[in-house]
Amino acid sequence: MVTLNVRGLPRSMTEKTLAGLFAQHGRVHKLKLAIDPFKNECRGFAELEMEGHEARAAVAALDGSTQDGTMIRVGLHDEKARRGGCR
Repeated sequence: MVTLNVRGLPRSMTEKTLAGLFAQHGRVHKLKLAIDPFKNECRGFAELEMEGHEARAAVAALDGSTQDGTMIRVGLHDEKARRGGCR
């Protein structure tokens, strides 16, 4: 299983829409869309889990694509970068 980071999502994005977008490239096993609890809209980023070859196909197809007039960035999750890397 590979985790993907998605950034730059439009505020109108929903879990169903995002899952449908990535399902074109394979099965989405897990999806976490950041939602603003006060406005009930997307905060612009999400994490997804897919099989390795399907995840790489999704990155190749969707990174830099436009969704509702906004360019999204899709990349493989880097655990080291999330922790802050080497110190």
